Amino acid sequence: MNDAVSNQGFDNVLPAQSAAIYREFSQGKVLLRQMWNQHRAERVDNPLYNLVYNQLSHFRRLYEHLGFELVFHETGGFFYLRESLDEESDEHDENALRVQVILLLIGRYFARGGRDLEFLGRPDAGLKETDLQAMAADEEYLDILRTARIEKGWPEAMDYLTKRHFIFRSGAERYFLSSAGMAFLYQLVSEYEASSSSPS
Repeated sequence: MNDAVSNQGFDNVLPAQSAAIYREFSQGKVLLRQMWNQHRAERVDNPLYNLVYNQLSHFRRLYEHLGFELVFHETGGFFYLRESLDEESDEHDENALRVQVILLLIGRYFARGGRDLEFLGRPDAGLKETDLQAMAADEEYLDILRTARIEKGWPEAMDYLTKRHFIFRSGAERYFLSSAGMAFLYQLVSEYEASSSSPS
């Protein structure tokens, strides 16, 4: 009986699908509920996300055996892998740091301009080429990026976020944050606010 129950997840998931999901995670990507289809200029459902969501117990168990925790971020509508606490790697820490640094700088730039952070998550708003040029002209921002080992400035930073599904390109001169990018940005903002309001 136990074998039948434990094999049920494997019977419902094709090896090719499982491999495709693992490739996403192993490249440091988050698995979003919806992806951006640039050709149709709209969000579309992600079949890999739906598969993980519908077979959640199977995938949680599978990644547990591989030394990871499959984390579901309900507000942002995405999954990501977190390494088991006793196996944290320097590479994982560095990836997380880079994402946090880039998102914090984008949020800081946007807030300094008096714009609502919500607009960062809208395909018709987001970051324009002029925003990227302004950030590229700011030596403090570039120094911070270099500290996070992003040597080539904002083009490299945007490429880094795009490859990991934290940001989408919605046109030749516009980017906007994915649901994961927005969720992590708000988490960073609330952590920053909590640390600045706590007594020294």
